Amino acid sequence: MNKLTMVFALLVLLLSCKTSAPTSGTAQNPDRTSQSGIKGNWQITRILYPGSDYFKVNSFQIADSKCFIGSTWNFIPNNNKGTMSLNHADCPAFNSPIVWTIDKQGMFSLKIVDPGVKAKTVTQGYLLRVANQTGNSFQLIDQINVGGQNKDITYQFEKIN
Repeated sequence: MNKLTMVFALLVLLLSCKTSAPTSGTAQNPDRTSQSGIKGNWQITRILYPGSDYFKVNSFQIADSKCFIGSTWNFIPNNNKGTMSLNHADCPAFNSPIVWTIDKQGMFSLKIVDPGVKAKTVTQGYLLRVANQTGNSFQLIDQINVGGQNKDITYQFEKIN
């Protein structure tokens, strides 16, 4: 029974990783109001998904989702650029420029851009749904495939200044 549980856990872990998706075309219908609403510096304060006690999620193909708690993000809406930084003590350090947009359907397009690379040459990124946007908080909701079922993973952002 113990071997069966370990095999199942390993299978769930392997299946819970989300690959990147093409992001071209998402900036054609931007929602300027939503984009202006996330101007500034933000921090991920919570990450929620069903089964979080049983399996890990590799967020944005960078690190375990728990490593993103406490990460800082800067969004500049006039040029759709910014930065993200992981600074969790038990995780690898990561800092990168980002390019992002929010379209009128509430979809958040995120490209992680390596230093020295032009954003227009990056064709893969991530599409997440924006939810519960206020002046001091918002959520980005991603969908991952776990054992053939789509599950939501919610990143809770809080404004830090």
